Amino acid sequence: MKRPPDARCEQAGPQESAKLFIWFLCLVAGVRTFLFCAAFPFFNNVDEQAHVDLVMKYARGEPPRDLGHYSSESAYYISLYGTPEFFMAPQQFETNDFPPANWTLPAEQREQAVKSSSAWWRSNQNHESGEPPLYYAIAGLWLNLGRVFGITGAWLLYWVRFLNVFVAGSLVWIGFVAAKLVFPDRQFIHLSVPVLLAVWPQTVFYSIQSDVLSPLCFGIAFIGLIKFLRAEPPTLPLAMWTGLAFAATCLAKITNIALLPVAGIAVIFKLRNLPQRRTLRALLVSLAVLIVSAAVPIAVWFAWNYHTFGDLTATGSKIEFLGWTRKRVSDWLPHPIFTLNGVKEFWPELIASLWRGEFIWHGKRLASQGSDAFYWISSTLAIGLAVISLFPRSTKLTDLQRESLWLAFSSVAVLILFVALLSMAFDFGLCVYPSREHPYFTSGRLLSAAAVPFFLLYSRVLDRAFSGIPRIILFGGIVLFIVVSQSVVNWPAFSSDYNWFHLP
Repeated sequence: MKRPPDARCEQAGPQESAKLFIWFLCLVAGVRTFLFCAAFPFFNNVDEQAHVDLVMKYARGEPPRDLGHYSSESAYYISLYGTPEFFMAPQQFETNDFPPANWTLPAEQREQAVKSSSAWWRSNQNHESGEPPLYYAIAGLWLNLGRVFGITGAWLLYWVRFLNVFVAGSLVWIGFVAAKLVFPDRQFIHLSVPVLLAVWPQTVFYSIQSDVLSPLCFGIAFIGLIKFLRAEPPTLPLAMWTGLAFAATCLAKITNIALLPVAGIAVIFKLRNLPQRRTLRALLVSLAVLIVSAAVPIAVWFAWNYHTFGDLTATGSKIEFLGWTRKRVSDWLPHPIFTLNGVKEFWPELIASLWRGEFIWHGKRLASQGSDAFYWISSTLAIGLAVISLFPRSTKLTDLQRESLWLAFSSVAVLILFVALLSMAFDFGLCVYPSREHPYFTSGRLLSAAAVPFFLLYSRVLDRAFSGIPRIILFGGIVLFIVVSQSVVNWPAFSSDYNWFHLP
């Protein structure tokens, strides 16, 4: 007599296929990141010089105690391996072409060029010295590991950049886990979120800088909050690693502190839905563990900042260095961001750069009008439609799904609100960006911590607005558009004589 097939075995096939596909997407994200990391030379316009200097200081176990000057080691690397391609056009040179890389010059000429440039860098302060330590400590350890393997010179710089390969691959998996938690029965969302993360053209992943850890750390924290909402009651290990993930998010980038209220919103949801009073004590214990796990590392960092820099967030010295001055709160409202022209300048650039980053190449932004228009228009529609769908109780959402999507929206919204408030809070003086003429923070990388929640909202709207074959075709068209536009926009970097492919 034949035994009936085991339902669990029938489900295992599709589940295993899905996981294999996600592993493939992790590989795609890693390969894509590797290629563009290798294509772009050093040092880009997003303060990569400053971040490399900090990585080298942390690698020697010398975290900065003030703004400090660039070290001799980093000044040497910047002078020898730097390119003018991010900041200048070839027409600005007498030969109408970029000069040869310093490392290719004859020994005497190379030594003279590096000596004069290094002296200039050593005389300058590193304005990023007060940034949180997590990325620089990890990258410093990675750099030391490269030295153990005998990696030196420009190869060592690229070795540090290639750390982003593992971050990009891990982020894809985090997106998959988050999508499955919120929508366990929606396979399209299970796959679309990691696909979007795998092709996400954010140039922060092609650079040495601390922003690269933000989406990964908060992605883990976001999963922790969803699990916290589901658990009855939440376990202590869950509360602990969720709190530590929040701490890591803040210790990766100072602006990520704006995300802490999202945890408060999750707590409110949990307390409101408490099923039984007798579980309140267990919940409060878990909540206390979450708060302590998040607060202690941040408090230690604050104490270090106050002891060394003289203020809790170590931003005062940077603000003074940049020539900014704080405005009175009463002076915030007369700001162009409240005008139609101001919104048109602030919003499209902020959202477009969330997708494609902020690199400049040959003196021009690495972007295209068509792709930028698609990025900010589709994102605006996705955010708006996702929020609208949360209000009618008739929509087919469970309470957990509704609360999870509110957390996702809140994650994006608080960061947007934060950069808008920063735009209003300062007189930027003679600073080039932001400036008095254009007083807006439009760096989309400051929103990148919310990448997993953002793409969850984006995929939710695609899943709800379209169905069947048209949805697959539309999504495939979006992914193809992103891949092609990213390749076209970034392709000129592959021909650079200064990049990884041209190293001796």
